[in-house]
Amino acid sequence: MPELPDIELYRHAIAERVVGGPLVGVKLFSPFVLRTVTPLVAAVTGQRIDSVSRLGKRIVLDMEGGLHVVVHLMIAGRLLWAAGEPTVRQPGGRNTLALFQFLQGHILLTEAGTKRRASIHVVDSDGLLALDPGGIEPLDSTLDAFVKALTPENHTIKRALTNPRYVAGIGNAYSDEIFHAAHLSPIRLTKSMTAEEWARLH
Repeated sequence: MPELPDIELYRHAIAERVVGGPLVGVKLFSPFVLRTVTPLVAAVTGQRIDSVSRLGKRIVLDMEGGLHVVVHLMIAGRLLWAAGEPTVRQPGGRNTLALFQFLQGHILLTEAGTKRRASIHVVDSDGLLALDPGGIEPLDSTLDAFVKALTPENHTIKRALTNPRYVAGIGNAYSDEIFHAAHLSPIRLTKSMTAEEWARLH
């Protein structure tokens, strides 16, 4: 599953290409990918993209009218950029779930396998807030805030670090790398961590 570093790369690359221009259109190729009924996708068509942000492991197109297009890649979802307009109706074949058309090119939302877990939400600001699990941003947090966020209960440090209600954007893959770099066991209990160990983890 793409995690915080991967999503940040996507966010930056997309922002460079589309911010300031309109979302020309959205084509949906799967009946399961759109998880909201209102606002309609048509409500964001033609709207200027003010920014591209991240909400945990989700990528968010922030539109000029106050709506947001939220893409969650889940485990096997990927985003592919290509210049211009697609030359076939459904580029990428059955793995393509959606296509976002911009002036400069288009983005395909694809998902490997048969399970359709990747999703798109079109929401207003309240809807965006409802999608936020509430975890702190680890790159922006102070050490004290980090420790406080991970210690509401006595869990293994891996369970705490990968809980999106505690910390945003970190899953199994990167948590293992983090524990290796910090020389900590992932099964260490949070309430038993020393101040020095918390500093290494942070």
